[in-house]
Amino acid sequence: MNERLSGRLASHSFLALPFALWAALFIVLPLFFVLWTGLTDGAGHFTLEHLSTVLQIEYLRALGLSATLALLSTFICLVLAYPLCLILRERKERRGLLVFMLFLLPLWMNSLLTTMAWQTIMEKHGIINMLLSALELPEVHLINTPAAIVIGMVYNFLPYMVLPLYVSISRIDESIIEAARDLGANHFQTLRRVLLPLSLPGIVSGSTMVFIPALTTFVISALLGGNKVLLVGNIIEQEFTAAYDWQLGSALSMVLMVFIILNILLEAFTDSGEQGRKGRP
Repeated sequence: MNERLSGRLASHSFLALPFALWAALFIVLPLFFVLWTGLTDGAGHFTLEHLSTVLQIEYLRALGLSATLALLSTFICLVLAYPLCLILRERKERRGLLVFMLFLLPLWMNSLLTTMAWQTIMEKHGIINMLLSALELPEVHLINTPAAIVIGMVYNFLPYMVLPLYVSISRIDESIIEAARDLGANHFQTLRRVLLPLSLPGIVSGSTMVFIPALTTFVISALLGGNKVLLVGNIIEQEFTAAYDWQLGSALSMVLMVFIILNILLEAFTDSGEQGRKGRP
């Protein structure tokens, strides 16, 4: 028995070897170089100068704007995705599957192309203003504004909210909802006291999957915000590719890593709490 168990463990370790090598080369090693570059000077000596530079007002303003737009995009994605997932839960036939696939379409297309399409739609002489002019309504100025960036984020990242949220909601036992209704709960009470608490892991997971790429994006903000709206992702990209200040770019990346780690810890805490509730008698 012991020999069989040790053989299985050895085979599992062998199968995990390719992923371990991949993780070491493309996850651990790049993170090490980011930390090393952000915490050392040109001579390789330890310094906190670059982290202190991050505390300057222009970088803090860009970081605050990035976090604000990311939170707003995450909230809008949640507001759009939750009713959709409730509808899909009730309708599991072919029509519901069609609606679900339509919301996943952005995942199948290049995000750069979809963002450029939105650029064409929202520009001064774009489709939106053409329709408004045809209806004799005043034109709107969307391109190169934070609103345009939020629209691009919501469109590109909405599927990342729909997928985990739909999985979480679809796993809720129908008998629990029927029991709540039998006890006199209306639709709002059932949503607030039953559906929302039970789907909390999906909400946290979807919010994490939307917030992190929205916080770190630079392509969407570059195309839809132009040079008028600079997010922290655009500053990092410019420090690496234009200014060649890798130390400052790495220091800014380390600040973003703090936000990412906090989101991962929040998701892990939510998952552990859910497992603890399931394990109770």
